[in-house]
Amino acid sequence: MPGPMRGIRGATPKPKNSKKTIKKLITDYLSRYKLAISIVIIFAIGSTIFNIVGPKILGNATTEIFNGLIGKLSGGAGINFGKIANILLTLLGFYIISALFGLIQGFTMTSVAQKLTYKLRNDVAKKLNKLPMKFFDKRTNGEVLSIITNDIDTLSQNLNQSITQIITSICTLIGIIIMMLSISFVMTIVSFIILPLSVFIVKMVVKKSQKYFKRQQEYLGHVNGQVEEIYGGHIIVKAFNGEEAAIKEFKKANKELYTSGWKSQFLSGLMHPLLMFIGNLGYVAVSVLGGYLAVQGTITVGNIQSFIQYNKRFTQPIEQIAQVSAMLQSMIAAAERIFEFLEEEEEVKEADTKIDTSKLKGNVEFKNVKFGYDEDKIIINDFSSKIKEGQKIAIVGPTGAGKTTMVKLLMRFYDVNSGEILLDGHNIKEFKRGNLRKMFGMVLQDTWLFSGTVKENIKYGNPEASDSEVIEAAKAAHVNHFIKTLPKGYNSVLNEESSNVSAGQKQLLTIARVILANPKILILDEATSSIDTRTEIQIQSAMDNLMKGRTSFIIAHRLSTIKNADLILVMNHGDIVEQGTHEELLAKNGFYADLYNSQFDGEEAS
Repeated sequence: MPGPMRGIRGATPKPKNSKKTIKKLITDYLSRYKLAISIVIIFAIGSTIFNIVGPKILGNATTEIFNGLIGKLSGGAGINFGKIANILLTLLGFYIISALFGLIQGFTMTSVAQKLTYKLRNDVAKKLNKLPMKFFDKRTNGEVLSIITNDIDTLSQNLNQSITQIITSICTLIGIIIMMLSISFVMTIVSFIILPLSVFIVKMVVKKSQKYFKRQQEYLGHVNGQVEEIYGGHIIVKAFNGEEAAIKEFKKANKELYTSGWKSQFLSGLMHPLLMFIGNLGYVAVSVLGGYLAVQGTITVGNIQSFIQYNKRFTQPIEQIAQVSAMLQSMIAAAERIFEFLEEEEEVKEADTKIDTSKLKGNVEFKNVKFGYDEDKIIINDFSSKIKEGQKIAIVGPTGAGKTTMVKLLMRFYDVNSGEILLDGHNIKEFKRGNLRKMFGMVLQDTWLFSGTVKENIKYGNPEASDSEVIEAAKAAHVNHFIKTLPKGYNSVLNEESSNVSAGQKQLLTIARVILANPKILILDEATSSIDTRTEIQIQSAMDNLMKGRTSFIIAHRLSTIKNADLILVMNHGDIVEQGTHEELLAKNGFYADLYNSQFDGEEAS
């Protein structure tokens, strides 16, 4: 199946610039929340400090108990339980304050992450409306959806966890080092021996797993794109027995996703047991040295206990940073894809010229137009034609002649490579795209209706229209009777795929939408292709009334439907090869006559 494969080609991840991505994330987004992030840092430091001093205070309690027991054995007063109680209450107070600080820090960071997500989704949505059509021609819907959903969610969730964890881990590490130095310089030096080894392991694992995290995010988009395509075209897939091919291609992409996901998670998971092993070696060394120093009388029993606790926790922040690095890698990979999307080339900037479109009449001129979707593959060569206001222009020709392309150029879905298109003497590039497109009403061969009521779909081109105007438009499109047969009439809801109405009924609804919009220029691209012959006659009558006084472009394959056109443009290989009325073109006995006669003969034969 060629369609689903589009999301897989070119899947090898390109080299990424992580430093550039992090810098952009900080300067363009996180810098907006300086105050909130400052609060997070302050309260994270506070929470860590109050938590770190705990073992030292607990060591004092242990020393007090030990000294009391020794004193009791020596005939002294014994254990001072009052002092121990004060120490423990102080410890409890410190832990409560630490928990409160952590709660405030977590709440603030969550708020920052959600605000960032909100802004990124807005930026992506705005970007979607600024991208040229060629962007969407080269990407699947699923890949774009993956950026809006998976990548932004990954960035938000990992940012929330990783920033908090990094701040806490760094503060904890610094605090533990200070507390350990305050207890014993010699024992601290022994503990430090394991640090370079821990950092080396973290660095090696991160370096190995980074490329797999990037690949995982890349293929997640490909898998989503393929599923979206297959689901959207499931009827065609079943009709052509394409299930096996679709499953085969999905398995190929899914296997790549599985492999990259497994490798990235496995490598990042290695850090925990490796760091734990190294930490236990340091723990054994410190315990032996502590026992020796206690025998020498240079350190108290309580301080040994405190130091062992600190030593046990010494590798924890390193391990946490290592674990966070996995989230950071996934977050950076997601951020890179988002920023790449936001940095995509946009449509050519709109002109500042303000043209009053209400005074335009609908004269159109194509002047030496040259165009190709790819610059090295020109499909329209030196196209020229003048259309007067109110004329009905039919564009005919074989498949691939460039008929629909001309309409796309007229509405500035694409810009011409050279030449110009004039609307009442104004180059269409002088218009704002929104103002230009308001002048057009378009009915395409591929209908589009959204999930909403029938009334909302008809009013899409004219939201201010009254209910009576909607009904009149529906009557003119001969769809009013059908709408009345629906359970809730005009308030009936069309589902997401509009599968609860037939293809012909969809076309009638889109025609009603154009009638209601009341444009100055009409574009009908095979507008009656999905309608039965009887309904087509009714629609043709309605469209004839609608086209009176309006410039109309009709793209048709059935030449019998455009006999009464004021001008017929016959296209072949991107050029106008003939033009004139139906009778004039038949009299020439040229390309149009061949097309018409072959079609007529085919209809006779059938």
